[in-house]
Amino acid sequence: MKVPLLDLKPQYQALKKELDEAVLRVAESQHFILGPEVEKMEGEFCEFLGCKYAIGVSSGTDALLLALMAIDLKPGDEVIVPTYSFFATAGVVSRMNAKPVFVDCDPVTFNIDPSLIEKNITAKTKAIIPVHLYGQSADMEPIMKLAKKHKLYVIEDGAQAISAQYKDGKIAGTIGDIGCYSFFPSKNLGCFGDGGLVVTNDEKLAHSLKIKRVHGGKPKYHHKVIGGNFRLDALQAAVIRVKLPYLNYWSESRRKNAETYNQLFIEAELAEEPGRTEFDSKNFVLLPEAKYKNLKGLTNYHIYNQYIIRVEKRDVLRQFLTDSGISTEIYYPIPFHLQECFSDLRYKKDKFPVAEKAAETSIALPIYPELTKEQIAYIVDKIREFIKE
Repeated sequence: MKVPLLDLKPQYQALKKELDEAVLRVAESQHFILGPEVEKMEGEFCEFLGCKYAIGVSSGTDALLLALMAIDLKPGDEVIVPTYSFFATAGVVSRMNAKPVFVDCDPVTFNIDPSLIEKNITAKTKAIIPVHLYGQSADMEPIMKLAKKHKLYVIEDGAQAISAQYKDGKIAGTIGDIGCYSFFPSKNLGCFGDGGLVVTNDEKLAHSLKIKRVHGGKPKYHHKVIGGNFRLDALQAAVIRVKLPYLNYWSESRRKNAETYNQLFIEAELAEEPGRTEFDSKNFVLLPEAKYKNLKGLTNYHIYNQYIIRVEKRDVLRQFLTDSGISTEIYYPIPFHLQECFSDLRYKKDKFPVAEKAAETSIALPIYPELTKEQIAYIVDKIREFIKE
């Protein structure tokens, strides 16, 4: 049996008529950059996310970069980021000639550990960028309290978590000052190329975001500030508009697939309850978990952009699964503090042990909505076969 990490063809076939019509609509309009399609998409996201302002941009990375421009980040300013994430989270800070300050992550969720943030705040700190990694919200309540105490901006990296919810039902990306999303094709909500979204409830920030999205020009060709070319294509907006009504269904399908994985791993005696942080003789696989609970016992809503397990012999297992026709991925093999491009920051190995352990043991299994129970059972069975051998 062949099991790809992601197969977008079934999604396209299911929506082919709607998507083809949307693409042709843009072609016939000959309006390709920003314009009515983007404006309608932005309005639909304001309603969907419950935010006041939504600004379509050229990518998730550009969403983060534009957010930093909007808060007027200066060279030499510091921004606190998790050391374990996709490169863009830290890369955009350096592109602004500011300094990324790294923090270790929670051992269950791999999101930034709020208890480690305050000791890294200095007089130069301007913002915190929590990442909602793999589709699960970071623990935002203590982060927002710290930001208020120290008068810092909070820019949420929700590239992998559009429609994920925090423990009180608030949607990840709408809690801080600015939220950033990605429409990269592999995301739960993906377009036909690169695309992104920035959201905020602050009128002043929204004004700055919109101006700096178009090189800082307002009116056109008049520039009081410098921005960039962060405009969203109308084609991508039209595609996203078709897909948005299906997002909750797809996310729920991913959650059901994750539940199937968890149950099969436990039944196969390959894992114990979700939320463990240490391996033992009875616990070969460590399972993901939506961790944070409110007073009513409700957990945050994980949308599983990735389904991540942890195994000690990760690289050997991955090769075995590849040989068995099962595609996997490693997100992410090298934390930021060990990346060569950040060597000038002089972080040492073992500085952030949780992130380093995650980088060594985590592996992503297929989780896309159209994945069948038979395919999931095959994957679990092959992992069990590997353990026995």
